[in-house]
Amino acid sequence: MTYTTAKLTRGYTNTMVSIDLGTRTVATPELAPEVRDYFLGGRALGLYLLHRRVTSRTKPSDPANPLIFSPGPLAGIPQFPGTSKCMAVSLSPLTGVAGVSNFGGHFGAYLKYAGFDALEITGKAPTDVMIVIDGFNRTIAVVDAPAIGEVFDLERAIIERFTREGRERKQIVFLSTGVGASHTTYGCINSHYFDPTKHVDGTKGFFRTKQAGRTGLGTVMIDKKVRAVVVLAEFPHGENPYGAADWEKVKHAGTELGKVVREVDPQSLKMYRKGSAGLIAFMNKEEYQSLPVHNYQLGSDPRAEQITGKYYADHLFDHRGMDGCFPGCNLRCTKGGWVTLRFGEHKGKRVWVDGPEYETAAGFGSNLGMWNAEFIMEANWHCDNYGIDTITVAVMIAFLMECFQRGYLTVDDTEGLELTWGNEEAVLSFIRRIALGETEFARAAGQGMLPLVDWVAARFTSRTGQADPRPELRRFAMQTKGLPFSLYRTHRSLSMQGSYAAASDIGAHHAAAWLIKVDLLGAFPTREDKARALVTYPRVRLGNDNLGLCKLPWVDVFNPLSEKTTSGDKFINPASQELYAQFYNGMLGTAMTWEQIFAQTDRDINLQRVMNVMVYGAETGCHDWIPERAIGPTDDELYAAEGAYNDAEVGRLFGKTAEEVAAMPITARREALMGRRREELAALIRTYYRHRGWNAAGIPAPATLKAVGLWAFLTDEARETITALAG
Repeated sequence: MTYTTAKLTRGYTNTMVSIDLGTRTVATPELAPEVRDYFLGGRALGLYLLHRRVTSRTKPSDPANPLIFSPGPLAGIPQFPGTSKCMAVSLSPLTGVAGVSNFGGHFGAYLKYAGFDALEITGKAPTDVMIVIDGFNRTIAVVDAPAIGEVFDLERAIIERFTREGRERKQIVFLSTGVGASHTTYGCINSHYFDPTKHVDGTKGFFRTKQAGRTGLGTVMIDKKVRAVVVLAEFPHGENPYGAADWEKVKHAGTELGKVVREVDPQSLKMYRKGSAGLIAFMNKEEYQSLPVHNYQLGSDPRAEQITGKYYADHLFDHRGMDGCFPGCNLRCTKGGWVTLRFGEHKGKRVWVDGPEYETAAGFGSNLGMWNAEFIMEANWHCDNYGIDTITVAVMIAFLMECFQRGYLTVDDTEGLELTWGNEEAVLSFIRRIALGETEFARAAGQGMLPLVDWVAARFTSRTGQADPRPELRRFAMQTKGLPFSLYRTHRSLSMQGSYAAASDIGAHHAAAWLIKVDLLGAFPTREDKARALVTYPRVRLGNDNLGLCKLPWVDVFNPLSEKTTSGDKFINPASQELYAQFYNGMLGTAMTWEQIFAQTDRDINLQRVMNVMVYGAETGCHDWIPERAIGPTDDELYAAEGAYNDAEVGRLFGKTAEEVAAMPITARREALMGRRREELAALIRTYYRHRGWNAAGIPAPATLKAVGLWAFLTDEARETITALAG
């Protein structure tokens, strides 16, 4: 179909595109002003569109489950650092509740440039298709797509097709997924964009990728038979091309934040050289013990020096070019490099790997007992090429390795794979088996952590005749709500335990409330402080997701002026928040403080909680918990591994002298420590609920939803459910 677009106005096109694959119909409805102004964009708008499409009976595999892509009003504006983000939203095949995934690259920006604030895909196509939004010819088409299973082969085919049709590479952006998404519940979506600053084989520029990895939305995409979504567009031109209310204010805010990044990052985290993998060194510190080692059993290891950001920066990353995933961002943290593959049908091939990010580096590194940076990059490449989430794959393999360690699995169970710590070949082989669904064991792993626990338990009881081991397995199966943990060991951060348990409604992911670093630095000394942080930090972090912004220029570049804060929380970096407020107000024509801007995020935080209630019902609060392994030592040997610290904690918590603690049997010490930590976490969650205006079961009160203005946007079913359950 053909369409018309209006000029960008205050960051919005005021139009969305809705595609029904079952009927191959395309519509371009207006984005209602009351919806636009309330939900803003990005995650918030995506959740609203999802909420209007689904009921408590809708399953992730149903045709009615939409797959939504939504940037935000501040996305795609290169005059400010970090405006690359877009959100993917759908019901998650991995968790069953609303799934959200944040990704970078150029897709969200180009979707806006082509004329749309959001893309909504419903139905299922009978054969493999590709959606093409052509912003030059103003056409939208659903066309047949090649059934190419590997992402980077598909990438080449798409580029060749559209360059043959006369498009320049810089005018082409697209999303894809791979064969692994069709055999798992945790398929990832790759976001492809052209980087003109890199060179290969005498050619200037090549395509790079970012991922929407979490919650399995690539599986939704391939289940709908969508192999790719292509947008053809270019940057707007002219003075004030994004329709800002005050273009000079926007440019000034961007200049000031760019200056902070330029002056601070080289003196602090050095993201421009290390990328996010630089975080490994901090988490690995002896006093923090927060880098997961061997399935979160331990929190540091001296061998981590071999996989730190410094190692990648010195030996593997290619520093030529800008390494920003969108123009205008001088943080330049999108690192990558070349490796020669050592495994599989591509063995011996030299490939470019985007990453690894911290999560992947820790997941395939320390958590599996792997201390080989090139192995980590190869595992990263295979997952991207197959279209599966690196975090989920790595954390599930760590669980299986511990099952192997503790005798719950044998080589016969794992179909010949020696899943022992440090076994690189076994891991790479297993990634391939999972992606292709080759064996019973691989297919069980493809279903996600909770079904995998059931499979391991069934094999164990069948083989040994012993009692059902699931209660024990669940103690170290690192997931919440079915979503495997992102890579932070939380023994020494109660705030992060609360984040994984209750503040992140998609499951155990750090996007909503990444509090571990500032918590380890002593930012939240009391329970009330921690509970307030579980409210205030998600407002900012998820608020950035609504606006189309990357969090890293804010969270990882500490503005020196924030040190002068005399009231409030200096760790939330208020001096930089002021610059974000200038950007927002300059674009939208408002006059709001940064606190007021980000307080609007309470709307979609409550909406996502309502959607969880629609699935979990009265049991909603029961799902706000984490495995025992995330709380503390699950056996005496692990207690002894950090004995001095744990003994000191027992003495502090129970008012005992060092001699009195030493006189206690180690099991008694461990059980006392774990019991008190469980109590502290439960108390924090209750306090968090109170700050949110939710009841003791974690269900929002109707008064809370009305106070934030959300009640009028809920479906009749949602209002009836909340009224019945809120008490």
